[in-house]
Formats: sequence, structure tokens, C-alpha cells
Amino acid sequence: MSTAAMTAAESQPNLSERTSAVVGELDRLLDLAAQRVREQVTVDGRISSSRMEEEQRATHGLAWLATYVEALRQLDAYAQRLKDEGRYGDLEDKIVRLGFAEYTAQIFGGIPMNQGEFVRLSDLGISNEEAQSHRTADMDELIAAGNTTEIRASLTELIRHQAGHSTFGDCGLEETYEQIRDEMRKFAEDNVTPHAHEWHLKNDYIPMDVVEQMSELGVFGLTIPEEYGGLGLGKESMCVVSEELSRAYIGVGSLGTRSEIAAELILCGGTDEQKAHWLPKIASGEILPTAVFTEPNTGSDLASLKTRAVKDGDTWKISGNKTWITHPVRADIMTLLARTNPDEPGYKGLSMFIAEKPRGSDEDPFPAEGMSGGEIEVLGYRGMKEYEIAFDGFEVKSDNLLGQVEGEGFKQLMQTFEGARIQTAARALGVAQAALDLGLRYAEERIQFGKALINFPRVSDKLALMTAELMIARQLTYFSSWQKDSGKRCDLEAGMAKLLGARVAWAAADNALQIHGGNGFALEYAISRVLCDARILNIFEGAAEIQAQVIARRLLETRGNA
Repeated sequence: MSTAAMTAAESQPNLSERTSAVVGELDRLLDLAAQRVREQVTVDGRISSSRMEEEQRATHGLAWLATYVEALRQLDAYAQRLKDEGRYGDLEDKIVRLGFAEYTAQIFGGIPMNQGEFVRLSDLGISNEEAQSHRTADMDELIAAGNTTEIRASLTELIRHQAGHSTFGDCGLEETYEQIRDEMRKFAEDNVTPHAHEWHLKNDYIPMDVVEQMSELGVFGLTIPEEYGGLGLGKESMCVVSEELSRAYIGVGSLGTRSEIAAELILCGGTDEQKAHWLPKIASGEILPTAVFTEPNTGSDLASLKTRAVKDGDTWKISGNKTWITHPVRADIMTLLARTNPDEPGYKGLSMFIAEKPRGSDEDPFPAEGMSGGEIEVLGYRGMKEYEIAFDGFEVKSDNLLGQVEGEGFKQLMQTFEGARIQTAARALGVAQAALDLGLRYAEERIQFGKALINFPRVSDKLALMTAELMIARQLTYFSSWQKDSGKRCDLEAGMAKLLGARVAWAAADNALQIHGGNGFALEYAISRVLCDARILNIFEGAAEIQAQVIARRLLETRGNA
């Protein structure tokens, strides 16, 4: 064990017992909250969807409380794991103390669901007396001793020594994953970071030679089994790769998302022939997929999709409109969700297709019969381009109906939700890390009133809190990936990781821009791009409100039952 690790481990011998006890008591508080919210939304002995909507502040607040409790549980587990391995140093100690202090205080004072909405325990039906009965001496001690001027200043000083080379603290991963991180970081620093802001400002595509290098590194076949030409790695590796590439540019970090979704759809729902045909091509990067699910008037309400697929001999003819389709012009296949049975309402009439198309260009984006579209100009998340697409008799071979079964499209898509949300959480980590990198660098370089900005406490405090929150979100994200890789159901954990990660990324970007002052508002500074990129994370792959609703539903079914 290093001297720093020994000092941190010995400085507060009861810290582990205290944090574990706090998590245990917060669990009991969460059970009470679930009971109280359940009482508000139960009608005739059953949870009512309409009541859940009417009581969104309570239901969504319950989701946020549960996310905080799980996040602290994983922060506690992270600290214990590092101590057991002799890797717990001063920086990690400061992160754990500050993280526990801030999040525990927010639970009792108000959890920010976003910048203007705070949920308090009273919103969940918990009285002040009941709340105080769950607030222990251990919590008071952590809050009083963990979020101090000294700890925040010390944490910021510690990350200054790792600037540009680290995730600011031991992430708690095995060495293999850190080697993967190092490889991705080197690739990104050489090929992405120097050009990312120019690509963003010009709304340029990520160059194909960068895409080809990503293929050579195995990015597109990361989690595809070796028998189909992939690397056969798990979601944990996907997290590390997505995080590090998104740290350089979210567009690059997101290129693998479409391959991840397409591969998982085919792995889970495809026939043996479809797996053998498509997966090696996806893994090698020979073909680039895009996901074609959303429609203009449906958003997250996939049960209301209207795009039709009609069987005509040995083809299906697709007609309808899709929107917010990422990277469709250069894609070779579309995983396309359409209604094959108009008589089946809701999800039951939906089917999934592997729709082939030729690659296009800006001049001729969709050189295919029965397919047209226009670009949607966006604030950020550039490099792949977003499109609206209209289908008018677009033909898909009958062999390309996923699994050769109708009416299973939504179920097949649902199997990808866990992985997609974990991957989105990982992208959020990368964006948050990029914001922290930029904020720290500017705070050290910018001189005001005769000293660097970092020497002003509120600037230093911002960086310290960003560091702690980032590690909390990171541990929750990694935990969800471990659950997935272990074959366990993790829709709850994946949803929580995405919910928290998106908020952390936006807060980090906003604070880093504030550190830049007026310069942060200038397009020439990279933080302006990171702010725009961070904003989408709270919307796609399940908007925060939808995500909170889904989490709350699961909690009400499982937590705090009398």
C-alpha cells in the first residue's frame, strides 16, 4: 500500500462503518418513501398509471431518491473495494467524503431533478418528524466533516496534478480495462481532440478515416461474440470505450451506439442466418447501422407508431415518416420499427426490420427508391447529422424481418434498452470529464486580479464538486454494466445511471462554462461545444421525465411493501 493510501485509510478508521451505516439507514428511508408514494397512487389495490401521472412530483421524486441511495451505495462499495486492494489514496478519500456529505445533505434538504425543480421528502409524504427520525449522528458527522472548505480545496489541488492524463481518481477497474482506456485515450488525443471543435463548428461529418481507425480498434465489434468476428467483451468495456471517446467528442463516442443497438437486436432476436450474415459485417465496420424508431408525433410513445409495413410478395413495402435519425446518410442498414398489423393496437402490431440502403452524401443523402429526407440542424451532438426521413413504398426484403416473426418488434427493442442506457450514461461521463478538463485548464491559465482563477474559492469549489459527482455517476454506471455482464436484470440500475449521468454532465458543462466567463460564450472556445453536447443527454434514450417514471414504476412494485 502506498503512503498516500495508508494515510487516507488510517485518517478516519471508522469512515467505512459510518458510510455503510448511512446507506443502510437511507435504504429504510427509501422504503418509507415508497410506501407513502404507493399510498398516493394506488386505486382499488393496484398501482394506477393515471394516478402516477397526476402525482409526478412524488413518483419522479421517489425515482431520484432511489437513484441517490443507490449512487451512495456504489460509492461506498467503491471505497471499500479500493481499500481492500490498497488503492485508496488521498484523492479517492476526499471524493468519497465530499460525495457522501453533499448527496446526504441534498436528500434531507432537496434533490435537484433539474436546475429549477427540487424534490423534498415532504413531497413524498414524509413528515419532518419522520425525516428527522432517519437522520442519524453518522449522517450529521459526514455532512459536517465532508463538505468543508479544506476538503474542497484539497481535492482541487489533488486533481491539478493529474490534469489531462487521468479520470481524476482511481476508477476502481481492473487493469485490463484501464489498458483499454489508455488505448482509446491515445487514439482520441491523436485523431479526435485536435479536430473535434472544428468538426462541430462546421457541422462536418466525422471523417471516414477516423471511422475506419475505430473499426481497426474493434470499437464496432466490442461486445459482439468472437464467433461472429467481434471481441466478445462485456458492457464494462463498452463503458470505458464510450466514456473515453466521448471525452474527446461525443459524436465519436456515439458512433458505436448504433452498432451496439443493431448487434444486440440481431443477437437477441435474429435468426441464425441473420446473425451469421450481419454480425461479422457490423463487427468489422464493413457496414454502418442506424436506428430508425422515432416518429414526428410520437416521441417516446412508441406504442403509437404509424409507419406501415405491408407484405407484397417477397418484399415488405414501408410507408411513413421517421425523425431524429442519427447518421442515416452514411449508414448501410437501418434497424427499422414499423407496424405490420394495423388491427393490433399499441405495441403488439410492431415488427423490426433490418432494412438495407445505399450510402448517400450531403448532395444526395438518400439515393434509394421510396426514401427521402432532410437534415435537422442541431445545437450540438454533431458529426453524424440528424435527419427526418419519409418512406413511400420503400422495399425491404422479406428475409430481413428480424427473427422472421411479426409483432415482436417492441419486445425485441426492449431487450436493447438496458445496454443503450448504460452506454448513454457512459457517454455522459465522457462529456462531464471533458467539461472538468476544460474548466480546470482554464482556471489555471486565466489570470484575474493578479492570480489564477483556481485560487478563488468558488472556482475551486466548482471543480471539487464536479470531480466528486463525476465519480459518483461513474460508479453507478460501472455497477449497472457489471450487473448486465453478470446476466442480471438491470433496467433499474441502467435507468438510474442514465438519469444521474445526464444531469451530472449538464451541471459540469454549465459550471465549466461559468468558469470561462464571457469567453465560454464564444464559439471559439471548446466549452461552448461541450455545453451544447451535454444538453442532449437528458433527452435521448429516454427523456429524464420518462426515465424517472419508469424507475418509479419498478420501485413501487418492489420497494417498501408492507
